[in-house]
Amino acid sequence: MLGAHEEHPQPGSRSHQVTAQAAPSPTAETKLQAPLVRVENLVKHFPAGGGLLGRNVVHAVDGVSLAIQPGETLGLVGESGCGKSTLGRVIVRLLPATSGHVYFRETDLTKMRGEKLRRLRQEIQMIFQDPYASLNPRMTVGDIVSEPLRNFGVARGKKADQKVQEMMRVVGLNPNFVNRYPHEFSGGQRQRIGIARSLVLDPTFIVADEPVSALDVSIQAQIVNLMEDLQAKFNLTFLFIAHDLSVVRHISDRVAVMYLGKIVEIGAADAIRDRPLHPYTKVLQSSVPVPDPDLEAARKPILLKGDIPSPVNPPAACRFHTRCPIAQKICSEVDPPLEQKEDGRFVACHFPGKL
Repeated sequence: MLGAHEEHPQPGSRSHQVTAQAAPSPTAETKLQAPLVRVENLVKHFPAGGGLLGRNVVHAVDGVSLAIQPGETLGLVGESGCGKSTLGRVIVRLLPATSGHVYFRETDLTKMRGEKLRRLRQEIQMIFQDPYASLNPRMTVGDIVSEPLRNFGVARGKKADQKVQEMMRVVGLNPNFVNRYPHEFSGGQRQRIGIARSLVLDPTFIVADEPVSALDVSIQAQIVNLMEDLQAKFNLTFLFIAHDLSVVRHISDRVAVMYLGKIVEIGAADAIRDRPLHPYTKVLQSSVPVPDPDLEAARKPILLKGDIPSPVNPPAACRFHTRCPIAQKICSEVDPPLEQKEDGRFVACHFPGKL
């Protein structure tokens, strides 16, 4: 539950088009409907030891801009350590922003404090990655799911019990299990409990931080399908964070690709899958296994040279140029802005679609 304690959340739906960065000409659809969530030039730096006077900083999120339309799922994908989870936590205000803005229904969350922010968090929840660590082992499932209701003064007693049982049914769990403890459940069931807790306050927007990465592959599809059903049932809006592009493109309407603290490409999920424009997106796409064994045997994944640069000292200009197969001199001298290259596609690259 977010608000009273630093706790829990949920996921997403189908297609819209949204602006990112200083997007030139928004589509007609964007003009008709304002984004539910809008992020503008968001920065999050963490202090790090070492360096002159110990003033090194980790550039976890560096100037991210994006927008999420009501009812859609925006997938956020990238390698571990690229800053995607930090971005999600800054958006829901579990972490303060270093600079920039996060607007929820045109209200700037970065400037809100105290009770006003706490109350607004009833509409903004989060599902965490580890279903083992995100549930209090000393609390029963009933207490875990009802805790947000008590902390926000929404319901108590019999009314709260009824709401908890309703949420248990909604996520596919037996409502008679409310007196059991988290250790009595499997990983997939625990994630369903976390989803139930995030839903109990009837939120509008849910950040799902790698909600299936800690689960067995056989269970991942069940959770993804559950989230899609819940989105349709409750008209939810999701930011779905993952490092697996195959999972993200299945559940998402649009996909944002992140590398070393920056968004490098945003587009419709089908377009990202069929024709990635940024070299890094192309690399991610090439690593997704193909279910056909003949096609998989003939496929040649693109292998990158070297390691991911340190976020303490990221490369100048384009941050991908040190590993990019098509990098040229300009890539190390000029930082490419995230620009609209075609309808609904935003890319930060000097040579989009060349790889």
